[in-house]
Amino acid sequence: MKLYYTPGACSLSPHIVVCETGAKCEFEKVDLKDKNTDSGKDYTAVNPKGQVPALVLDSGELLTEGPAIVQYLADRDAGSGLAGAPGTMERYRVQEWLNFIATELHKGFAPMFKPTTPDAYKELSRETLRKRYDWIDSELGRHPYLSGDRFTVADAYLFTVTRWAPMLGVDTSKWPRLTAYMERVAARPGVQAALKAEGLA
Repeated sequence: MKLYYTPGACSLSPHIVVCETGAKCEFEKVDLKDKNTDSGKDYTAVNPKGQVPALVLDSGELLTEGPAIVQYLADRDAGSGLAGAPGTMERYRVQEWLNFIATELHKGFAPMFKPTTPDAYKELSRETLRKRYDWIDSELGRHPYLSGDRFTVADAYLFTVTRWAPMLGVDTSKWPRLTAYMERVAARPGVQAALKAEGLA
């Protein structure tokens, strides 16, 4: 397999999952501005969407979209428990969280990365994100991880997008459970390995 990524982008989530499972995988960095890879390849020839992550399977098939990729990686190593067993409520809770993070957080941060987004719109986005994190912080009072006592692919995704918050004007220090959670996730060896590999540690 080969994972195409950009340091610190949402592709950090599947990078973490690869490190957590110990899967054999190559990595290639992508410059999202010029759409070239480190080897000089036109990235849009790999992924016509022009976004990361993209996972090229050993069969040559291409898989895109972070939530789909992390579930695929977890299912390749069913014993990892990173996505819950098919047909179980644990599985559906992980999928519930993945969808929430993708639609309510990830897309909520997106306008703030664009220099052309009006400041007033950015502040509205921050207000919405703060409400989402109010709820997440309360949920983290129930379990150490999103779906319970065990780290899952949903935690890799929440950790990834929440790392963007401080640089985009969302102060996470007001949520003590979230702060403790981020420290707990960051301390995991698999997470440390992915951060180090991307030059983020």
